[in-house]
Amino acid sequence: MDSRAVFVLLWMLLSSTSTGIKLDGNGYVDIIIAIGSRVPQDDMLIDKIKEMVTEGSYYLYDALDEKVYFKDATILVPSHWSVKDFSKARTESFEKAHIKIDYANSVNNIEPYTKQYGECGDEGEFIHFTPEYLLNDTLIELYGSRGRVLVHEWAHLRWGVYDENNDKKPFYYSNGRIEPTRCSKNIEGQFYEVTAGGSLQQCRTDPETLLLTKECTFFPDRNQITNSSIMFLPSLDPVTAFCHENEHNYEAPNMQNIKCGKATWTVIFEDSVDKDALRSLKPPESPPPPPSFKIVQRKQRVVCLILDVSGSMRGSRILLQQQAATHFLRNIIEEQASVGIVQFSTSASTLSPLTTIDSDNTRENLIKMLPKYVVYEIIFLTDGEATDNIELCAPSAIKSGAIISTVAFGKKAATALIEMAEQTGGKFIYANDELTSNQLMDAFASFTFSTGDYTKEPVQLESVGERTSDWFNGTVSVDQTVGNKTSFVIIYELSFPSTNTSHDKLLKTVTLNVPGTAEPGDWQYSIQTTILQALTLTVTSQAAQADVPPITVKTRMNQKSSDGTKPMIVFAEVSQNYRPVINAEVWATLESETGIEHTFQLLDNGAGADASQGDGIYSRYFTKMVNGRSSLKVRVKNQEGQTRLAAPKKSGAPYVPGYVVNGVVQLNPPKPPVSEEPLEVGSFTRTATGESFEVTLSGTAPPNFPPNRITDLSAEIQEDTVLLSWTAPGEDLDQGTAKSYEIRWSFDLDMLRDSFSNGHVVNTAAVSPQEAGSVEQHSFNLSFPIQNGTTLSFAIQSEDEVNATSETSNIAQASKILRAPKPPGISNPGMNLTVLVISVCVVTMVICFIVAVTTWAVKRKKLSSESKVELTI
Repeated sequence: MDSRAVFVLLWMLLSSTSTGIKLDGNGYVDIIIAIGSRVPQDDMLIDKIKEMVTEGSYYLYDALDEKVYFKDATILVPSHWSVKDFSKARTESFEKAHIKIDYANSVNNIEPYTKQYGECGDEGEFIHFTPEYLLNDTLIELYGSRGRVLVHEWAHLRWGVYDENNDKKPFYYSNGRIEPTRCSKNIEGQFYEVTAGGSLQQCRTDPETLLLTKECTFFPDRNQITNSSIMFLPSLDPVTAFCHENEHNYEAPNMQNIKCGKATWTVIFEDSVDKDALRSLKPPESPPPPPSFKIVQRKQRVVCLILDVSGSMRGSRILLQQQAATHFLRNIIEEQASVGIVQFSTSASTLSPLTTIDSDNTRENLIKMLPKYVVYEIIFLTDGEATDNIELCAPSAIKSGAIISTVAFGKKAATALIEMAEQTGGKFIYANDELTSNQLMDAFASFTFSTGDYTKEPVQLESVGERTSDWFNGTVSVDQTVGNKTSFVIIYELSFPSTNTSHDKLLKTVTLNVPGTAEPGDWQYSIQTTILQALTLTVTSQAAQADVPPITVKTRMNQKSSDGTKPMIVFAEVSQNYRPVINAEVWATLESETGIEHTFQLLDNGAGADASQGDGIYSRYFTKMVNGRSSLKVRVKNQEGQTRLAAPKKSGAPYVPGYVVNGVVQLNPPKPPVSEEPLEVGSFTRTATGESFEVTLSGTAPPNFPPNRITDLSAEIQEDTVLLSWTAPGEDLDQGTAKSYEIRWSFDLDMLRDSFSNGHVVNTAAVSPQEAGSVEQHSFNLSFPIQNGTTLSFAIQSEDEVNATSETSNIAQASKILRAPKPPGISNPGMNLTVLVISVCVVTMVICFIVAVTTWAVKRKKLSSESKVELTI
């Protein structure tokens, strides 16, 4: 039979439609909601999910001028839930779910949020709700109805807008007035501090900064005269709309202004993935029906390795694939998964039927069944040199709904492999056959299947290769979150001495399995060879404790294909169970199929391509594009002992401390206390492989981009001196060094935003741009004395060597404040400070109080053991 018969087995294993949210007429379909495997069965949870999506559908319909609603959704339940009327899952998976129901990084952290780290208008990663949030109805008063919160999060996820509140800067000064950070400015309320005893007192000012203290809180009126905005406070009953341009508050120091610089409605209709559809859609003739739901369950993972054994695979390619498939079967595929093996060239044959992984013997028996001439899944590997009819098979394979992960081994593999992976929820990996690259081993190591319980998944600590005739050595850090099932796999090209470790001479592989749990610390390896040959090392491990997830790394590009018109971005997320790992050292290597390699550091500094500082998402623009396919690999390690576990930074519906009802503040219960104290992370190393991508340029030269938009400009006025700070952009986006800056200011924020060139020019002759990512500061005096209470606006553009100009930066505002204003009490926002009476109060009594805060932390004794592996060839 021809190679199309290979897909018959795939259809028998898994079936469904392609993945990804879509608009079917006015209704969103193919929304995947997945419940994490750690969540115990609770049928009420499914009912609450349905209620939330149904309520959210009607709220969304009203918010978008009756254009869209939720039409259907699929709920994926864990495999351990007892079977009722659940259907069999097909392409649905926890890893690629749009909404995840899972426990957070600490017991009390129940806040809903959206993982979002792209540019303005880019889709987010996923929405996260905890089971407690969905099941505890008392939380509705704290965050608003669940349907409203879902629409707030949906705007993050689908349309790439940002929050219009700011917990770090809840207030700002504007021409002598205190304003709460909000949109629109028509939202009214009162300012108070809440004492430890739960009573209210007037807000105070900090005697040093003359600003309101962090204890001051804005309490919105329960009833409002405005209906916006959903991205500020969806919990307010009158709020049913997103901010439009005519009411958007451009002064507010929130992420929407910093990242987008425009109203949420404008982003949705001009920049989002749905922009074309939303502009053309007409409201349906009748109101939308309630969403339909399908409950599905995956009992176990079913994998078929489909391996190309055609003549073009002879030589090193066959051996490399045997080695990688062996590594997958021995160290990567999880317990209780079922694996089958098929080989094909001009015809296909089954080497092993579906076999459940239930012991090490089963793994070894499957390894023996691997073809001696090569193989791959629906992991499907081919070099493409003897499979011309893959293009004909692809449409049928995609329609089958099988999750197909594909590996293109070499430059000639069909482009249909990319389409099959993308349309079925699988991964596409390009791997070269260079012996030192280790790309094929990395590809197979990336084919894990997450259920939300990362304690049961393998983690790759190291993957490195070198061609040498001397020492091949280095250090692998085993941190306290891993240690079980730790293995060192050495692959050699020509020869290796006899050792007391597992040595497969046919596969040219030496394996060292560490018994029990490997001790935390730095493990040194030293391998000496007296002949010139290629050597590679792959180290994997799993969680040391069943209740402590390991530190994990995920990496991807913002585009899987590019024609060079839009900048490409590399992302790497370093976390431990949703908690970000900050201050790590992260390097990305992108290698084209022609062998051109680019290695550069990714940053978590909130500048350039990076959306938010300190969120554990490390990012950088990739500007050196070349035609063809390229691979992506990142390496992560502790940066000189500075790496920490931090409190999550989130885009999400805000907690509401209370409301003003009939002029009286009604307090809500406080949020459960959550520890935000950073925790030390010991030495660790990680490597991760992302999906490959393809570039198709009109020519051979990479595109030229201007410097990136500055998004972190800040301003301060000290007497009559203005101090500006920002992060330096590059010559090309965030790479290199820009040529010059142009700084302008204005009394009128809107004028500066709409017409930068009409602002007043600041002399920047003494400012020499530094390398991208550096902290820039510039202080100067204006030509006139600044009056007390005056607010000025500032913006920057940068220019490169070919005079390409960046977009205008975020607008930074600063006010001159010489006298501490009387703190606002019972008042509407926008209190005029220039008419306040300043009084001096003599303090005759000091009331001391102690606020007891319960925090939870786990500190483990740091072990400094050092292990060595030394071999001589």
